[in-house]
Amino acid sequence: MSLRERKRARTREALVSAAAELFERDGYESTTIADLAAAAEIGTRTFFSYFASKEELLFPESDGRIQAAIDAIATRQPDERPASVLLRALTTVGDESDDMTGGLAALRVRLIRTVPSVRGHALRMQLDAQREIARHLAAAYPDELDEVRAAALTGAFIGAISAALQVLLEDAETPADPATVRTAMRQATDIALAPWLSS
Repeated sequence: MSLRERKRARTREALVSAAAELFERDGYESTTIADLAAAAEIGTRTFFSYFASKEELLFPESDGRIQAAIDAIATRQPDERPASVLLRALTTVGDESDDMTGGLAALRVRLIRTVPSVRGHALRMQLDAQREIARHLAAAYPDELDEVRAAALTGAFIGAISAALQVLLEDAETPADPATVRTAMRQATDIALAPWLSS
């Protein structure tokens, strides 16, 4: 990365870290964008060149997860089935980041349960992700998946991950071990995708 890109990445990380700390300490609703910008040592206007809203700070790697699935589809092996491609993408994401298993993930789960604007943002992102991934799957496997089947497969995959995280990360007192969370997500997706894996 260039110096400029590294600086942007550091500022982005500082904003995400500040959000995690301030949301935990002061509460989501009480934390303002000005508070977040000050903690990251940037101006309030500059905040919006990194994130469009407070909600987005809780999902800093969502685009990367969608891209991982799209990349897995694009690099599929000739005999690799659609469900196996999605599971490979999940493994890649888990190996490269703790965004779905660490402290920010636990905070995100709690805020999705308790803050309507965060819940709404999460649902919109999940639906957009499902639609985008399903579109790529249907295009990659035209003889096996029509739009409805691709949507069902992707919905089962994302729904299993979401459900597992809700169960594992909802207890703020005893944070789950990231390795345990990864294993449970894989077990959940194996169960959800069993019809596609065995057929």
